[in-house]
Order: sequence, then structure tokens, then C-alpha cells
Amino acid sequence: DSGVARPVEFGGPPPDEVHVGANNDVEVSAAEPAAAGNMGSSNIVAEKAQDVHLSIEEGGPPPIDGRGNSRVNHTEHSISGLSCARYGGPSDRIAEEMVYWQHIPSDAEFVSPLRGDGPTKYMTFEPDGGGWNNIRMAMETVISMAHAMGRTLVMPPEQRMYLIGKNDNQQKSTFSFADFYHIESMSREHAGLDVITMQDFLDREAMTGSMVNRSTGLPSFPPGNRTDWNGENGKGMKVLNEWMRTVTHVSRWNPDQCMLAFPASPGAEASKSLKEAYQQMREESIPAGTGPVPVDAPVAQRMLEVANGRSLCMYDEEMQKSAYLHFASSHKLGLRLLTHFYIFLFFEDYRWDTWNKRFVRDHLRYVDEIQCAAARVVHALRERARTRGSTANVTRNFYDSLHIRRGDLAYKEVKVDGNELYEASKMELIEGGTVFVATDEKNKDFFKPLREHYDLCFLDDFKHLFEGVNTNMYGMLDQLVASRGRVFYGTYFSTFTGFINRMRGYHADRAKVHNQNGTIRSYYFLPFEKRYGMASFMPPRPPFWTREFPLAWRDIDKGIGELPAASLKKKKLSQTPVIF
Repeated sequence: DSGVARPVEFGGPPPDEVHVGANNDVEVSAAEPAAAGNMGSSNIVAEKAQDVHLSIEEGGPPPIDGRGNSRVNHTEHSISGLSCARYGGPSDRIAEEMVYWQHIPSDAEFVSPLRGDGPTKYMTFEPDGGGWNNIRMAMETVISMAHAMGRTLVMPPEQRMYLIGKNDNQQKSTFSFADFYHIESMSREHAGLDVITMQDFLDREAMTGSMVNRSTGLPSFPPGNRTDWNGENGKGMKVLNEWMRTVTHVSRWNPDQCMLAFPASPGAEASKSLKEAYQQMREESIPAGTGPVPVDAPVAQRMLEVANGRSLCMYDEEMQKSAYLHFASSHKLGLRLLTHFYIFLFFEDYRWDTWNKRFVRDHLRYVDEIQCAAARVVHALRERARTRGSTANVTRNFYDSLHIRRGDLAYKEVKVDGNELYEASKMELIEGGTVFVATDEKNKDFFKPLREHYDLCFLDDFKHLFEGVNTNMYGMLDQLVASRGRVFYGTYFSTFTGFINRMRGYHADRAKVHNQNGTIRSYYFLPFEKRYGMASFMPPRPPFWTREFPLAWRDIDKGIGELPAASLKKKKLSQTPVIF
């Protein structure tokens, strides 16, 4: 070892040994050990071990009940880092590859300047009616808004969600967001965010007569005086949601038509300053081909980058005074938050903007059980690539990844046969190399044209590594495994592909392997004009939901520690922890 710094290639393997590439270029893993006190997994779970009532030897199977559900307590947990000892492995060193998030103590102390010290105000919402990744996008947006507005977030009841309600072998088929994210930990660790369950909210507010019908002005109670709606199906949830719309202020914002702008401080003067910046923005333009706007650029320039002709959504006085702000999800009423949080929310203070992006990156990530299962699969894929003996891929431990959407996607122009997929992707993939395919296509014969050129692998090839994991979580496993590929090809218009790309952006930013524009080694099969959309810089353009943009991950660590620390002590709504 000459001591000369080596280039790091995105998607590299976690082992410590040096790998020699096809051109004899020496490379090391993109997953370098975390700096002390920052992201290392050694300091994240040990102090909570007493909260787990089951002893699990590292490398052994996770505890599973008779219905195939994990019995590990997720609630008492530190979000930063990843340790898989209680989930059946792998080792912390191998699991570290999955970590793109960071532990930033000063971020946890930030409280929105719009959070007052008066009576508690709440935000409620209905999960999006689309597939999981549409549901995820809306949830990210709502949580970001709750913090920004200083409102206590009410999580929807456990319920069946579209396409993730399989009841295979009587496994759990109704879910809350706490099944997929460390919601309780997120609330506990952040000074500016309180989160409670719908049942707790209804007990505290509705059953005490505090909620009134907006038409009659009279106290209104939940249907049947019921506060526990967990486990309901669609019809049952419709009854609750329709009642909620009668006793709350229902937002009518359309993210395609306006962006929700937050002034740097409360008060009329601050709002006036923001409106003046908007007027200035309308008189400016960004020259084509100039690249991204710096994250700390003047307000009007940053606004121009994301506005795309949209007006401002105003969090007006009436909304601010309302104790209960509700976000409905209804195709019929045209109410839907199918957008990216970083496209819909705009912050006058760039430091608040980058904080919010870090908050989503560092805290709204899948629970450890899913991350650890994915880490085991990723490790097996790398071992498979390493031990295969006939290609240049062998010495690199690399695999490439694809997401091929074949199910209910409405956009026929991207649903093509296997031959077209091969022709569209062959320029970037390694002939004979190991390729992981995330897909909803059940007929494996469809992939024959690709199998003739690559060592194709699918999630079900590794089922022995995640026995007992709820099958409704397989899509999330697919995303995590695909996100670690050297090169990735995805399906345009798919929010499933979109989140894979965002995680790839987070990983690339952590490893510092992308250029200053935030581009990554991701491509689309079709349409042809979109093929290089992730590998070359593209500012946000509508329809925003069709893909992710570097705005989500590029330079978002700028401004760390510069925001004012919490000026308000976190309001504890109950002396008893809320268990999700």
C-alpha cells in the first residue's frame, strides 16, 4: 500500500480488502468506516439492549411468532447507524454498507420558529390511495409539514394499504407507518416533533368534546364513539376519514399548482419578505445549462429552481389558528399529496431547507429488520459475483441492478419486452456479470433475453436469508438491494424506481463519489429521451412525481449546526410513552 488515496466507485463492496478492476485500477469499498461519534454502528443499540426481551445470537434467526411476524420491540431504538445482532445478522461491518444516514446531534435540537407556546395544535392525514411508494411520498411530505408548522402529528390507524395487504400464512396484513419506520424513536429524539397515535388523539380531543362540526358548531364524536380504529379495512377507514373531514380544517392545496413556502420567522413582516422574493423570482430566469443553483443562493434564485410556474400555498391565519389541520386523500375530490417533500416545501432560510432534507434522509428510513435482511442479500450477491469465475466482474464484488415494472403501471411506453430491455441497457452493464432484478413480473421466461447475457438474480433466489420477514415487506427489500448496485436501470414513471434512485443519491453523497451536480450512475430503459436523466443534471420539472431529483441529496449537509438550538422544551403530551 503506497498510502496514495484511491478512487472510490459507487456500489462497491463492503469488505476491507483491495479489489483490482478490469483495467487494473485499484479500488476500495464505498462503505468506509464511520467517523467516531458520527455514524458508527457500535454506539447505537447497546444502550437499548435491555428493552429487547429476547436473546438473539448474532447470525441466528430473528424471533418470529406463529404468524411469521417479528417479535422484536422497535420502539426503543436509536435511529443513527445499524446493528443487526438482534435480527439474525449480518455483522456490523457488513451491515454498514446499507447506512446512508447520519447522526447529527445539533439537528435533533432544532425547533421550527413557527412553533408557538400556546395550546397544542395537531395535524392529521389519510394515507395516499396508491401503491406503497406513493403512500411513502405523501407521508414524508406530511411529517415535514408537521415539524415546520410546529404541530403534533397524528399517525393514521393501522390499516390495510394498497398492494401490501397480503395475508400469506395468516401473517400481519394491516399496518401502521411504525411497522416500516422508527416513528417513536424519531419523535423521542427530536425536540421539535411530537407524534401520537390516532387512538390517543381521539381519546384526548374527540371524546372530551373538544372537536366540533364545522357546519353546526356543535361538539362531534367519532362514529360509534369509537377511538380504536386499528385493523379496519377500506370501508371502515372511509367512515372515520369522512367524519374527520367534518371536524378539521381540510387543506385544499394542490402541490402541482403551488408550493408551500415558510418564512424564516413568524410574523407579517417575514411573510411580506417571502412574497417579495416570489415577485422578484417571476422577473428572473436561470440560463440553460448552468447546472444546479447553490443551496445557499439568494431566496429568489432557489425559488426559481423549483417553482416551475407554481404560485405560493399560503399557511394563512385561518389555518394557523385551526387546532386541527387535516390532509385528505381523495381522487374524487382532487385531494392528494403525490409529490416530493423537497419540491412542495420551500424554506426562505436555506439552512432550514437543508435541515429538512437531512431529517428525511436520517430518520425516515426503513426499520432495522428490513435493512438487515437486505444487508444479508447484498452480501450474498457480492459473494456470488466474486466467486463466479469467467468475467471481469469477479474480482470486483460488484453487481448491477434493474427495476422492471410490469404490473399495474399505466404508462405502456415503458412496458416493453425483454429484448428491448436488453438493447436499452447493454451499453452500461457488464456482459456475463451478476445482475439483480427487482420486479413484479412473475413469469421468469420474460427475462430470457437478459439471462442469455447476464447472471440474473431475483429476491426469491435468496429467500433462505430472510425467512420470517413479512412478505408485504419484500418490495422494500427489493429497493434496498437494488440501491447498492454499481449501475442501476429503472422504470420511468415508477415511484418505486424513484426511491431507489434517491437512496443511491444518499449513498453517493456519503461516499462523495458523484460530481457537484449530484448525478449518479442510474439510467432509465425508456423513454429514450429520459435514459440519461439521472446521469446528467436535470432541475426539477413537472410532473415531479415521475422521478427523483438531485435537489433531495446534493450538498444537503451544508449549514449543519448553524440553525438556532431549540428555544422551546419539547412538550410531553403524556407521561406514558406512546407505543406504536
